Amino acid sequence: MEKEELMLAIRAALEAGAAIMNVYTDPNADFEIERKADNSPLTIADKRSNEVIMRRLSTLPYPVLSEEGKAIPAEKRMGWKNLWVVDPLDGTKEFIKRNGEFTVNIAFVSEGKPETGVIYIPVREELYFADKALGAYKVEHITTLETGETLESLQARAHRLPYAEDTSDDTFIIVASRSHLSAETGQYISQMEQKYPKVETVSRGSSLKLCLIAEGKADVYPRFAPTMEWDTAAGHAIVRASGGEVYQAEHPDTPLLYNKEDLLNPWFIAYPKKRKS
Repeated sequence: MEKEELMLAIRAALEAGAAIMNVYTDPNADFEIERKADNSPLTIADKRSNEVIMRRLSTLPYPVLSEEGKAIPAEKRMGWKNLWVVDPLDGTKEFIKRNGEFTVNIAFVSEGKPETGVIYIPVREELYFADKALGAYKVEHITTLETGETLESLQARAHRLPYAEDTSDDTFIIVASRSHLSAETGQYISQMEQKYPKVETVSRGSSLKLCLIAEGKADVYPRFAPTMEWDTAAGHAIVRASGGEVYQAEHPDTPLLYNKEDLLNPWFIAYPKKRKS
């Protein structure tokens, strides 16, 4: 991906985060919660974030597959070699709970593979961005791009991922969903507790789980519950660029693929660059 296109995606994520926070921090705000066909929640913040992102991305010649966008027939999508995959507010349940664990996710997918990813955490003011040619990065304390900011200057004030491995602690860390912990995931955790002498489970909402994998702060993220492509594409791109991978649970050597006919992901397991054997 061109540097200018990545910077545009980063700008879109930051602006979308600002739109979300305008709703989140308003003491008089009515989140205007609706229910989608699958009974998952949709708020006014989802809609405003989506509007911001679509306005920015529409200046580029790639189609957009967005959770909040109009349903696009699979026959039409199958002709898309390159596309954006967007979740304007990942973790709507966490947003409604006001626990801060929600994100803006923007990914660029080429021939089914997530090549570029941007994740912004508005409450924490943390930005993750990655490209297969550049690697993965995290910037803290950011709400907007500075005047004259370039990708190089952004990289210069960012942390390269993964962080240096701390070998002083042999704890095997499993990251799991805060709102969707399935029985199968519980069984997996039990298996790991039999395998490793010291196991810790860390719960996170939204795409923060994949961010922990990219950082190298967790050893595995098993997901044995439903997710859609827009839930994982950006985080998957960041994990890949950091040296890790997200594999299908039933096909351990096959990574997740995108812009499939069915947009529902299979169960998966994400690993960081280095993992305990």
